[in-house]
Amino acid sequence: MQRPDDLDPEIRQFIASVQAGWARHPSLASVGIAQARAIAEQVRAPWAAGGTVMARVDDIAVPHGAGAVRVRLHTPASAAAAGPVLAYLHGGGWTLFSIATHDRLMREYAQRTGFRVAGIDYSLSPEARFPRALDETATVIGWLRDHGAAVGIDPGRIAVGGDSAGANLALSAAIDRRDAGEGGLIKALLLNYGAYDDRCDRMSHHRYDGAPYMLGRDEMRGFWRNYLGGDTAAPPRAAPIRAALGALPPAFLCIAECDVLRDENLDMAQRLEAAGTVVRREVYPGASHSFLDAISSSALADRAFDDAARWLKHALGRPLAR
Repeated sequence: MQRPDDLDPEIRQFIASVQAGWARHPSLASVGIAQARAIAEQVRAPWAAGGTVMARVDDIAVPHGAGAVRVRLHTPASAAAAGPVLAYLHGGGWTLFSIATHDRLMREYAQRTGFRVAGIDYSLSPEARFPRALDETATVIGWLRDHGAAVGIDPGRIAVGGDSAGANLALSAAIDRRDAGEGGLIKALLLNYGAYDDRCDRMSHHRYDGAPYMLGRDEMRGFWRNYLGGDTAAPPRAAPIRAALGALPPAFLCIAECDVLRDENLDMAQRLEAAGTVVRREVYPGASHSFLDAISSSALADRAFDDAARWLKHALGRPLAR
């Protein structure tokens, strides 16, 4: 039995507002993928607006294969001439959302850290299935290392982060860099309520299932099918809960208490720690999936941003070597 009273009151109101936005449109299941994405952009637009204004915003086309990956670089007024960067991957089940829906979120991190934030507009599923988005992420990280100095980035201070499916991509990208012999390239991981296990069978998947808590178990399973192309078990590179987790950079895990993904996030924190990774886990009582998007109205989201910003500044505070 669902008991939404366990949600923080401001988060409950945020979810109600989002659900009211969805209710003004046809259900996503009844429309094609292009219309579903357009609806998702409209519903999330109010939550991506407002907040601090950046000193500079640049859209960069990073070459990848025969095409390019769009990267939006947010530069706050307090950014150093050669400073750290947080490469950020938006959530949306590898299927929905964009750097536009997560614009406010990225600007919050930029303002609170003083770092540049590079939003990666990776290709979406089901048209571009695993490992396309992960390969594009690797390309962008390599570009930041090789060309970032031209846009004010210290290539020795790269962090990678994301929320939900984006946290999956961030962690898997760090595992890929380690396995490629570049384990020192990524200095820190910011992992917000990540999707790490395609089985979706833990207690929290049942306890916090459905619209009152923002994300449903069946919805998450559908996202995994879009990403993988079917119901076969995900390989470790897609579902990092199955991967070897040693020799990874320090990680901050933002975990929402009232989230279907809570238990796999707690499990991931334990596995990272057992593998020797330095982990800071923060469980936010009364928080739902996507609660960071409520920053315009939620003290809990505000605290979570501040917690992560302080941690990132500590993790990437070393100045550029001269």
